[in-house]
Amino acid sequence: MAQGTNSISSPVRIGICAPSTPLSRETADRVTALAAQTHPQAELIFDEQCFFEEGHFAGSDKQRTDGFVALANDPSIHAIWFARGGYGAARMAEAAIGQLNDIAKGKTYLGYSDAGNLLGALYRAGIGELAHGPMASDVARPNGEHAVRRALEWIVHRQKNMLEPGLTKGKKHAAFNLMTLAMMTGTKLMPDLRDHILIVEEISEYLYAFDRAMFHLCSNLATQGLSGIKLGNVGDIPENDRPFGETPETITKRWSEINEIAYLGRAEIGHDIENRIVPFGLLKL
Repeated sequence: MAQGTNSISSPVRIGICAPSTPLSRETADRVTALAAQTHPQAELIFDEQCFFEEGHFAGSDKQRTDGFVALANDPSIHAIWFARGGYGAARMAEAAIGQLNDIAKGKTYLGYSDAGNLLGALYRAGIGELAHGPMASDVARPNGEHAVRRALEWIVHRQKNMLEPGLTKGKKHAAFNLMTLAMMTGTKLMPDLRDHILIVEEISEYLYAFDRAMFHLCSNLATQGLSGIKLGNVGDIPENDRPFGETPETITKRWSEINEIAYLGRAEIGHDIENRIVPFGLLKL
């Protein structure tokens, strides 16, 4: 979906839900206080579902679905900002997409990590203006306020200097966590990435698992007309009992070459405070 250049009229009401794991009220309070200082025209609405807990998840699958759908279908809400990642969005994304109305199509949706399941499903369905970028939970990282401000600058003002600097005007882009996207491949959540520059990042995975996921992803995308692949940050790599012997970039280049996908270099996205914004679709800014 094409990206606009105008900010949403003030005040900007931003609905926040947790499709995966719960957010603490302390974190929500920190984000609210920061937004009041830096973006007073933004009104943050944390759905109560963000604070539900059911095992690993921020409430049951139905509660997480209902929380997202209520915000997405609410005509008074301009944007949906996902609270945090973890795991859980894949369990509710398909059901949620089926309940969205025309109001949901005009909204901005922002998140990354496990929220990629919802971004992918929304993109497949042609719903909303989507972007990979920081979430509310990032405020808890050291200096995480920078990431939160970047997200708010994008949602409220569409500031182009918040974007990943290597994006190409006139090209289609999409960005995902590698493991999330690899697991989406072949499911009803997977979007059509033909003619896209795909950017992937990863966190806390053994290099052999990174290699396995890249093999699966590139093998499946080999005949899908991808314009190329870029690699974002790959952090907190656990040490295996045997050194893998290759870097994440070497792995990405190898599977790209084997599957005749152009490797286009590095990008500034990832599970850190430098995570830049990547709008999905044709970049017109």
